Amino acid sequence: MRHPLFVPAKRDYVRGARPRVDCILCSVRDRDAKVARLVVAEDRNFLVSLNLFPYNPGHLLGFHRRHIEDFLHLTAREVRALDRWTRRILDDLDAEYEPAGYNIGFNLGRPAGASIGHLHLHIVPRFPNEVGFIDVIGGARVHVDDPAAAARRLRKRFAPPRTGER
Repeated sequence: MRHPLFVPAKRDYVRGARPRVDCILCSVRDRDAKVARLVVAEDRNFLVSLNLFPYNPGHLLGFHRRHIEDFLHLTAREVRALDRWTRRILDDLDAEYEPAGYNIGFNLGRPAGASIGHLHLHIVPRFPNEVGFIDVIGGARVHVDDPAAAARRLRKRFAPPRTGER
């Protein structure tokens, strides 16, 4: 049985090889054919997408449909939606991947690592013993989950409406 090795090629992206669009997340929202769309859930105000260049399996991005660049410009409704979606994402990632923990946060501004102006939340599942020998000797990150397969599974998991709270 063959096992594909998925190692994202973010080097070109970091060096500026990106789709020529004003905002990549607005283009995802608008279903622009120039950008990859790995959306697993959405409603009229918010989208959840797999990260095209994940740090770990299940690395999701959450972002509002409205183009917002400053966290302090979120409306009260947008803050509530962010909280509700964060809880739902954690519930579904817990069920799908059973991680040992999470890194959750925003990169606000280029000096903090932001490469996209559109405000977005990173939720990165973390697992015990993540670093393997290929990471150490090859300088590459091994991903044990195919992004397309993960997108299909997570879309199914996010599909049922939620009524409970985390």
